[in-house]
Amino acid sequence: MTKFHSKNIHLKSTLKTKVGLALLSFLFFIQLASAAKILIPMDAETQANHLKAYGITYWVLSKNLKVQWLLNYRGGSFLMPDTENIENECKIRGVSFEKITDDNAQQILDEISSPSKNMDAVMLEKAPKIAVYSPKGNKPWDDAVTLVLSYAEIPYDVIYDEDVLNDKLVLYDWLHLHHEDFTGQYGKFYGAYRTAPWYIEQKKEAEALAKKLGFDKVSDEKKAVAFKIRDYVVGGGFMFAMCSATDSFDIALSAEDVDICEPMFDGDPSTPDYQNKLNYSNTFAFTNFILERNPLRYEFSSIDMTNKRNVTRETDYFTLMDFSAKWDPVPTMLCQNHTAIVKGFMGQTTAFDESEIKPTVLILGENKVNHEARYIHGVKGKGFFTFYGGHDPEDYQHRVGDPKTELELHPNSPGYRLILNNVLFPAAKQKHHKT
Repeated sequence: MTKFHSKNIHLKSTLKTKVGLALLSFLFFIQLASAAKILIPMDAETQANHLKAYGITYWVLSKNLKVQWLLNYRGGSFLMPDTENIENECKIRGVSFEKITDDNAQQILDEISSPSKNMDAVMLEKAPKIAVYSPKGNKPWDDAVTLVLSYAEIPYDVIYDEDVLNDKLVLYDWLHLHHEDFTGQYGKFYGAYRTAPWYIEQKKEAEALAKKLGFDKVSDEKKAVAFKIRDYVVGGGFMFAMCSATDSFDIALSAEDVDICEPMFDGDPSTPDYQNKLNYSNTFAFTNFILERNPLRYEFSSIDMTNKRNVTRETDYFTLMDFSAKWDPVPTMLCQNHTAIVKGFMGQTTAFDESEIKPTVLILGENKVNHEARYIHGVKGKGFFTFYGGHDPEDYQHRVGDPKTELELHPNSPGYRLILNNVLFPAAKQKHHKT
């Protein structure tokens, strides 16, 4: 073989290598350009599992990646980096997603930023640490929030009175109040269940816990817990409550120096004329309410609309309010959904009498015909609270002992989406935490 021929072969080999490398490099950059972002759509038409989509978003945030929440764009979609791990996680959890280019993503963001569009893009920066205030023995399906957190695969810690009184709330960004009775009247179940073994046992357990924590009465211990939670919110915490944890919490705050419990609840008489001694300035959301004095009646006060409403199951719906995404990002975040009409559901506290809601509180969802609010939000000090009426968005009239809701049958539940909006709310960039 001549020297020239050998050199020619080497040159061809080098050229092939360079061409191959160039081709690989070109294909790599083409791939990057063609799928640089993942869009998780949240509209009704394309998302297979809305609830688990929130879980994916939380999971991505937990990996120290940022996510943009596209308010009012296709039902409140999520835009995030494109990685193989995220794609695989979406496939495993059954969440619909779309791979889009950087250019496509920018086009979406440009559309959202247009002054003519009621949309906005909010940056979610970190996965909030979540606490659920709930009795330790409760199962995840006893409460809609723990049920949906478990289904969406969003981690949470269960805390209760001892943790709250020992100032452990400072460890958490977001707190959910289980369907608790903060007035010390054991859920007002006395009339129907006072001889039931479970009622007797729960009363004994509550009395033992109060004594352990240094209180003579359960009502005093629960009131102390309510004020600790109040301090947590005032200091900058995010609180979400459902059903009886909403009105009973505010009632406990209003009765700071007043005994509103009859003897069958706390062993001594109530304060005379206690109704006129309530302090409404202490409360978060409600004012001028009248307490229910009858211990046999399954009701706390006039706040709740359960026994005042005139609606059938077939016509029981509420409407989400339409806020300006650019000027009111907080209520807009909390109302993200693939429908503006949400089917109603009952609870011990089903809905709130609009005439007893403070003017500083925003109504996020209401049934105008009944003059009732189902979903409200407000600011207290440096923190935020959201109250949501009803027990379970997919169980119209949940009763004691009823079977749990199977969320596998309701992966696109609009009612449950409202809960998960609140879970992600604390992850938003701090500038959006204003009203």
